Amino acid sequence: MKVMLVNGSPHEKGCANAALEEVEAALAQEEIATERFWIGREPLTGCLGCGFCAIQGRCRYDDAVNRFLERAEACDGFVFGAPVHFASAAASMVAFLDRAFFVDHCAGLGRFAWKPAAAVVSARRAGTTAALDELNKYFLYVQMPIVSSRYWNMVHGQTPEQVRQDEEGMQIMRVLGKNIAWLLKSIAAGKREGL
Repeated sequence: MKVMLVNGSPHEKGCANAALEEVEAALAQEEIATERFWIGREPLTGCLGCGFCAIQGRCRYDDAVNRFLERAEACDGFVFGAPVHFASAAASMVAFLDRAFFVDHCAGLGRFAWKPAAAVVSARRAGTTAALDELNKYFLYVQMPIVSSRYWNMVHGQTPEQVRQDEEGMQIMRVLGKNIAWLLKSIAAGKREGL
């Protein structure tokens, strides 16, 4: 079993990454493999609704979205991490998800259906619940079970060091990792029983 951790921050080693690292450590304790994917700093356009993906099975723009989709099929679950900018998820992450999930849907690829997903967000102070709501809607659209923690999947701090000092946020990330592992193992047990 493998979970892809998608860093949707323009800062590869920033605050969202600090949250993802804590989830990754919890998954490792549960013997779940992980793979990292950073969307990068290149500008990402939103979906243009051109229809190219329905015919070609990939986005017209050959960037992080297509690289992600090529690797996504081999994964059993996903955690998408994003910083909060102006009370919503970073625009680059929203554009990335718009296109990735639209390509998958329009091309009938089904890379995400029934694979557990979680969003984690990072903010200095506020906007986290709105950003979580925004990101979770992508998972609902493509039939992904949403994994929860004991509280909202968020961390607070202006630097990665401050995020790591957010004791409650770090605990939420650890519980999230354990819950993802539990769901993946439950799905695998169900498959073994012919479900």
